[in-house]
Amino acid sequence: MTKKRFKFSSAAVDYYFDSKLSDLRKIVDQDNAFIITDENVFNAHIGKFKNWNTIVLKPGEAYKVQQTVDSVVDQLIEMGADRKSTLIGVGGGVVTDLTGYAASIYMRGIKFGFVPTSLLAMVDASIGGKNGIDVGVYKNMVGTIRQPSFLLFDTDLLKTLPDAEWTNGFAEIIKHACIKDATMFRNLEARDSGYYKKGKKAIAELVKRNVLIKTKVVQQDEFEQGDRKLLNYGHTLAHAIENKYELSHGQAVSIGMTYAAHFSHDLMGFKGIARLTALLEKYQLPTYAEFDRQAAFDVLLKDKKKAGSGMNYILLSRIGKGVIKNIPLEELQKMILAI
Repeated sequence: MTKKRFKFSSAAVDYYFDSKLSDLRKIVDQDNAFIITDENVFNAHIGKFKNWNTIVLKPGEAYKVQQTVDSVVDQLIEMGADRKSTLIGVGGGVVTDLTGYAASIYMRGIKFGFVPTSLLAMVDASIGGKNGIDVGVYKNMVGTIRQPSFLLFDTDLLKTLPDAEWTNGFAEIIKHACIKDATMFRNLEARDSGYYKKGKKAIAELVKRNVLIKTKVVQQDEFEQGDRKLLNYGHTLAHAIENKYELSHGQAVSIGMTYAAHFSHDLMGFKGIARLTALLEKYQLPTYAEFDRQAAFDVLLKDKKKAGSGMNYILLSRIGKGVIKNIPLEELQKMILAI
């Protein structure tokens, strides 16, 4: 187990690389720690939860809502969780988002940490302190920015991950490559998902590389006043279609990246559309899709990234270089309706 501490504006977070889920006992007081997980993770690793206070949720984005948080709070009260307790989210992005949010409001805020179990959660969802829930079709409309006390990375947990969840995670990895790491983009082009699924060292290194990319961006702009917005590449349109069409997060982001690449071509002269779509397809991700353009734009108008009469949209000037561009809503509507 390798421990590395990263400092953010209001907290320091301990990252444990090359770790095992069993290492949790070395980090927290087991008697006053409460694990939140979902049925899929619990059933896949049932023996690892023995002797832990555990709350098991229904799996899926449909349960990332206030009603679930209310249930978690009721169970925490019943189990005797107090201000010195620690919540631990063991699961994918839905579990980590819910856990961080519940910990932020329970007794006005208690400690929490994450053990991400999906590739998506390891490289993206667990990092950066964003915690929240959905409201109807509106993604992450309610939540907080509050850093966990620790993140524990156990890539052996990926062994039970369904193929669809590997694909989901690669969408965020490709996003990081697009905005910040042209070398990683080329590495992904030279390999495929099978290479990473089979190679324990390869996936551990890929996870760590992506963790460090996102962490560095967040450290420089924790509250999304500047460059942290780059992490939203592909996400603006993705959030407008994800829940409405019951897409996985990775599928929606992949479609969003594809169309953002076209916007980048039109507004920035970006020349990498073919390379990007070829890479997405290589990792079994969708690119072009049929959806109600006007309905998507209507949802997009409620997006948190809207600023006055414009939308802060993330575009690419080249592979490995993301840029923030404020696009007037009228122009953005025309672009979306035309795609």
